[in-house]
Amino acid sequence: MVKINSVMHGSPSDKFGVKQGDVLVKINGHGIKDVLDYMYYAADTDVTLEIEREGVPLTININKDEYDDLGLEFETFLMDQKQSCSNKCVFCFIDQMPPGMRETLYFKDDDARLSFLQGNYVTLTNMKQEDIDRIIEMKLNINVSVHTTNPELRVKMMHNRFAGEKLKFIWQLAENGIKLNCQIVCCPGLNDGDELRRSLTDLGTLMPNITSMAVVPVGVTKFRQGLYPLVGFDKKGAGETIDIIEEFQQIFLEKFGTRTVFPSDEFYLIAERELPPMEAYEDFSQYENGVGMLRSLIDEFEKALEIAEWEGGDRHVSIATGYSAFGTINMLAKKAEDAFPQLKCDVYRIRNDFFGDTITVTGLITAQDLIAQLKGNDLGDNLLLSQAMVRRDSDVFLDDLTIDDVEKALNVEIRTTPSDGYELLDAIMGISY
Repeated sequence: MVKINSVMHGSPSDKFGVKQGDVLVKINGHGIKDVLDYMYYAADTDVTLEIEREGVPLTININKDEYDDLGLEFETFLMDQKQSCSNKCVFCFIDQMPPGMRETLYFKDDDARLSFLQGNYVTLTNMKQEDIDRIIEMKLNINVSVHTTNPELRVKMMHNRFAGEKLKFIWQLAENGIKLNCQIVCCPGLNDGDELRRSLTDLGTLMPNITSMAVVPVGVTKFRQGLYPLVGFDKKGAGETIDIIEEFQQIFLEKFGTRTVFPSDEFYLIAERELPPMEAYEDFSQYENGVGMLRSLIDEFEKALEIAEWEGGDRHVSIATGYSAFGTINMLAKKAEDAFPQLKCDVYRIRNDFFGDTITVTGLITAQDLIAQLKGNDLGDNLLLSQAMVRRDSDVFLDDLTIDDVEKALNVEIRTTPSDGYELLDAIMGISY
């Protein structure tokens, strides 16, 4: 049961007399413990709510269109507290962050409900058989952080004695028709090489219910005192990992008609290899894991450039990016300059002094590194930054400084852009809609 914080005006619940402060006990005879129960059982057209109002039990019958929301709001989005991670993975990025940052950055979630609702990846180590049964009953697809299918190695990598045995849930879900997107954080000397081959072979036996797999390289910051002695991938190791993945892509493509497993863009950058063509990423199912982002950006930008028309006078703009994406962004900037003689587009490669120079992705650049490395430069009319640098739906960087702080320090107007080639070109050209 859960307390109702508010009832949306004009909603089905409002029309049938549900009130703020009522306690939701059951929907259609089913107990409600969280948002998944609420959404699943409230989808029917005829809904019976069992509630308590000031301790008095009441039954309210509601008729609505199928899947219409009941209009109830609760104290938290999940209707209870987030489930924190019970692992201490050797590669965990949160354990590699410096002290003194905002408290929310240190919270490790491993909540399956966020997998269904927001696309988060979960390890399944928090889950019990009853949780798996509920997923199967509700036919909910899930995103799983596998890392390895070797039970003993999974225990070692995740520092959780249950991590190996919980692998059985992956097989149980797949065998019951649940679709799984999987993720492997690849660590040199641990789950790469033959261990990666083992994981891909094992997961391949569950296809087509394993719908996609992303392999991403471990990120190693300078804050690893007392932690497992990890190192990042070098050029040779990244190339060998790509070779293994591309070998399995061919196997899966011939057998199932889909490549299924994809290395993240970062592997190609570390290995200094050309990105695959657009068609190699199929439906970009692992885009949020950094798979195909750069290829998509390049192709979109080039298409946008073909139809773009310059309006106005001279324009000078700057872009700040991480080391890994610098080559790509600089290449696109030069293409824009070649197309439009009125344009000057400078691209600055920002070294990550905050986390350490082994961290090269753009999304982990902090405001203080931007200020320190760009101060004194003529940045032109605008400084363009990736939206990945700031918190979602906000203007706050990882170090709690804001876009306004950076604008004042650098005396330039900042414009953030998503990973979209059309919008990047618009920003470079100064076009707003």
